[in-house]
This record gives sequence, structure tokens and C-alpha cells, in this order.
Amino acid sequence: MKIRYATMIVNDMEESVKFYTETLDFTVDEVFDVPGGKITLLDGDGFAGIELIESDAFETGLYSIGMDVEDINEEVEKLEEKGCEIALKPVETQVGYMARVVDPNGINIVLVQHTR
Repeated sequence: MKIRYATMIVNDMEESVKFYTETLDFTVDEVFDVPGGKITLLDGDGFAGIELIESDAFETGLYSIGMDVEDINEEVEKLEEKGCEIALKPVETQVGYMARVVDPNGINIVLVQHTR
């Protein structure tokens, strides 16, 4: 597994994007308007990026870490064998498939298999 992104829930998208682009030199990759909020994907140097979500549905702070996997079903099976509780079994998404587990601290770990 490779870390692909960290998802943070933000209070002010404009202020957050300005900080990450002007202060930390990330670039805006994509912006999505979604029901009840907005998502901005940011790219930095290297493989991992940042996903910012502005939505009243979540509390501000770190929401999840996204991991790229080659075979999502195989990874979920391995994690189940190790006693990991699977919070979301693999489901189809716009980019492929995703599943979710929660670490001992309540942080979401999202597994993503890109097929598109």
C-alpha cells in the first residue's frame, strides 16, 4: 500500500487553499462541488496529495488517510485475517473501488484501487 492522500475537513475552503498553495507550494488539481459542500484536490511534490473538504456534515480536522492498493479485495481479505474491522466493504467509485477501515484512534483509512 502507498499513501496517496490525506483528507482534511476545513472551515474555510478559500483560506485553506490559499495556505496550501501560497505557503506550502501545493497546486490545485481538481475542484468539485458536492451536495452540502466542496472538495479541492491538491498536488505536492512526490506521490501523496491533500484532499480538502468543506462541509457542515463533518467536524474540522484530519478525516482520513487514502492508500492506493493493487487489488482491493485481496487487501481487504488480508486485513480481515489480521482481525481488522472493515467499516466499508469494497464499493465502486468514480475512480475504481474503495473500502474503509478505522485505526485504533478513530482515523479512517481509505483503500482505493484505481481502475479508471
